[in-house]
Amino acid sequence: MFIDTHTHITDEAFRGEEEAVIGRALQAGVGKMILADICSAERPPVFGLCRKHPGVVYPMVGLHPENVSENWQEELSELERWLPEHPVAVGEIGLDYHWDVTFKAQQKEALRIQFELASRLNLPVNIHLRDATEDFVAIAKDCAHLGLRGNLHACSGSFETWLQLCRYGEWSIGVGGVVTFKNAHQLPEVVMKVPLEKILLETDAPYMAPVPLRGKRNEPSNIPLIAAKIAEIKGIPLQEVEETTTRNAIQLFQL
Repeated sequence: MFIDTHTHITDEAFRGEEEAVIGRALQAGVGKMILADICSAERPPVFGLCRKHPGVVYPMVGLHPENVSENWQEELSELERWLPEHPVAVGEIGLDYHWDVTFKAQQKEALRIQFELASRLNLPVNIHLRDATEDFVAIAKDCAHLGLRGNLHACSGSFETWLQLCRYGEWSIGVGGVVTFKNAHQLPEVVMKVPLEKILLETDAPYMAPVPLRGKRNEPSNIPLIAAKIAEIKGIPLQEVEETTTRNAIQLFQL
């Protein structure tokens, strides 16, 4: 069994097809899927789908950095209303300075608050990080006392950055379709160096479909293609990737 540790099945790209998407994933051997959360507007459909598929589809809860705006404090207050629904992680949270830095300070404060929430609830965190590595490392260092554990979704940083972060918490990397791209830059090298016990599989569907489906809508059923590329990079059997990454996900998210 494979596990997709970061997907967006309730995205409008799948509207009306959610059941078929889950069915195709199960047929492909992807037995569990974790739905990333970005803001309050997404939560009713996310948790609704999880209730329909217990033991197969699991929820996270978090405020995505791109959704941090004037009402970010209200968003965080609303987030706590969903905690009785048993999310398996606080995510998708993090820092993103790529398009706009208007709410840079608020992003950092929201991240700290959500780190504290995860620590209080003994939940892992699922991190979105783009063009903000220095600030993220600084916050992780300041929050080292919280005993954080989690994964770096869509890992795009260096192996050295991962090593540095591991001084301040227990960090895995999430590897998706980008690892199959010819222009994947340093990701294959990072996948080679990071121990398999610290790697998770993800699609970020409907985005980032792996080769040979690049440019098409991504789905959790494509996880085996990502696993096969990791096996190729590391020179190990696909079954080893499947078994180890599944065990990693079950342990991190307590599935």
